[in-house]
Amino acid sequence: MAASIASLVSDLRTLGVEPGGVLLTHVGFRALGLVENGPLGLIAALREAVGPDGTLVMPSWSGDDDTPFDPSTSPADPALGVTADTFWRQPGVKRAPHHFAGAAIGPHATRILADPLPLPPHGEASPVGRVHELDGQVLLIGCLHDADTTIHLAELMGGAPYRRPKHLTILENGAHKRIDYGENDHCCQRFELADYWLASQGLQREGRVGAAHARLARSRDIVSVVLEELSRDPLIFLHPAEDECEECNDARASLRD
Repeated sequence: MAASIASLVSDLRTLGVEPGGVLLTHVGFRALGLVENGPLGLIAALREAVGPDGTLVMPSWSGDDDTPFDPSTSPADPALGVTADTFWRQPGVKRAPHHFAGAAIGPHATRILADPLPLPPHGEASPVGRVHELDGQVLLIGCLHDADTTIHLAELMGGAPYRRPKHLTILENGAHKRIDYGENDHCCQRFELADYWLASQGLQREGRVGAAHARLARSRDIVSVVLEELSRDPLIFLHPAEDECEECNDARASLRD
């Protein structure tokens, strides 16, 4: 039997989603099992859980580095999942007009999406940064902290020293223009350490949303615990060199550049 929208709202409220709050959500939709109206049903439940005075936010970048971003047509990166790609297309949802777009609906949507292109992508002047500024919550449904972009924000705030070379393409005066930049990026698997850090301090709530395991924490709490750990070891999120993780070794190599 498919999970009803009403049951999903109940699950979200039981987990601790705050009516009237700001909620940044990452979703692995398959983990939910059958859901009434599919991704649209989940979006309806999330909107009902935060209520008319709340603001729902999802990542919405395209992931296509070689094509200029168009907020009205560019699909969300498949890695973000079907819910994120469905969300930005809904009536009333605003989407930032740059390559690292977020999408949002609610009273704080304009403020969250107002900044120009952030480079590196997830700094304080970005959708993720504005959720932190507004003391929002971060909800992971059917995914782990390796999908949690708020940890990239904490890396930047904590002065993580690594940068992997990246590029994107914009449209300038009718022509494609490549922009090269450095991003605090790696394989992100070790972001899952945040699970223990948050849970051990009672800063993360866990429960079921539909058939999925979900995690909920305040953005500021995520940043706080990550900053504490980065102060001890700025490279804590990189696999050791002997693990031969190509992405982490690329990040480590940037320290020598």
